[in-house]
Amino acid sequence: MNESSLAGPLLALLVLIALSGFFSGSETALLTFNRYRLKHLAERGHRGAHLAQRLIERPDRLIGLILLGNNFVNIMASSLATVIAIEVGGEAVIGIAAGLLTLVILIFSEVAPKTYATLHPERLAFAAAYVYTPLLKLLYPIVWLVNLFANSLLRLAGVIHQGAPPTDLSREELRTVVSEAGAMIPERSRSMLLAILDLENATVEDIMIPRHEIEGINLEDSEDEIIQTLRLTSYTRLPLYEGSIDNVIGLLHARNALHVLLNHGLNKEALRAIAREPYFVPEGTRLYQQMLNFQRARQQIGLVVDEYGDIQGLITMTDLLEEIVGEFTTDPADRISEIHRAEDGSALVDAAISVRELNRALHLDLPTDGPKTLNGWLLEYLETIPEPGTSIRVGDHALEVVQTADSGVKTVKIVPLTTPPQQVHD
Repeated sequence: MNESSLAGPLLALLVLIALSGFFSGSETALLTFNRYRLKHLAERGHRGAHLAQRLIERPDRLIGLILLGNNFVNIMASSLATVIAIEVGGEAVIGIAAGLLTLVILIFSEVAPKTYATLHPERLAFAAAYVYTPLLKLLYPIVWLVNLFANSLLRLAGVIHQGAPPTDLSREELRTVVSEAGAMIPERSRSMLLAILDLENATVEDIMIPRHEIEGINLEDSEDEIIQTLRLTSYTRLPLYEGSIDNVIGLLHARNALHVLLNHGLNKEALRAIAREPYFVPEGTRLYQQMLNFQRARQQIGLVVDEYGDIQGLITMTDLLEEIVGEFTTDPADRISEIHRAEDGSALVDAAISVRELNRALHLDLPTDGPKTLNGWLLEYLETIPEPGTSIRVGDHALEVVQTADSGVKTVKIVPLTTPPQQVHD
């Protein structure tokens, strides 16, 4: 066969190799395309995205169509290469032609197209969608027959075909997506989104003001003491109780109480009258659920109670919002700082601080599913009230007990470690 007679078969072989590459690359592009971006583009009216989304809704049909075309062109290419080899050198070069064709298909029809499709799926997926949509309609009887046999074999093997795999993300998967968003989401917004996801993992006990720190008005106090409490309080709403916080009467707005004092003098019965009915929150309530409960009940403050009805603490809507956006209170009187940082990077910490707040402030990783305060965590970990000077290592930080009392740890020094500590006691 002369060169002019080989030009046609060689050109046809090149076309078949190119088609094989198109089928291979488009398969990778369509099946690895980001489903959420595809849905977003389709909803915005992108024609190619809409067609691609329709195709991947039935992956069995799409795969059947692609493999039907790919196998057809590969078999045709193999047959044509055999014919060319016989014409050029006889049967002796058929094996050489088969080896060369395998190498060419591997490089130009498999590895290169699939790599390109992985790097730039959008460019190939939309173009392929315009080709496969009418091609699927044309070859539907053949594709349907192929899928019938394939799906029957899968059912015999115990595999039930349910269409496209689910694309719902779990909470942890969504956390990973947000964390890895990089420059697409500003760091501040990323922190807020992660904080919202964390609301399902925390309960009201994690952020409530403990019972012994609740600031309120005791009707058994003297008039001067009540007035002094109202003058010095940094809170807008205060529990009104008689004798013990367990005997709560209601929630008192400080502004309304001041009006009563200005207009009528100190009148305890008037304070009772203007107090709103207390709002109780069961301990163990998830923070996200409690935020919804506050919204439904139109409340901003709640008293946390245990299973026996005893008050364990107090939680406010402000506390919940600060879990999402961080501390936004600027008045230093609102809350005494529990962390005192030193120039050497260490921090002197009040052991009554919550574990969640400490982890967030100093980037520690103390478990939050046990004791809620640093004191409680240390007592559980050491199983005794430690002596001052006792140190333990937690990750890249050393925790040194500075001050203790009969009831527990009072102050802890937290030091970041750049080298392993020389003397650390468990």
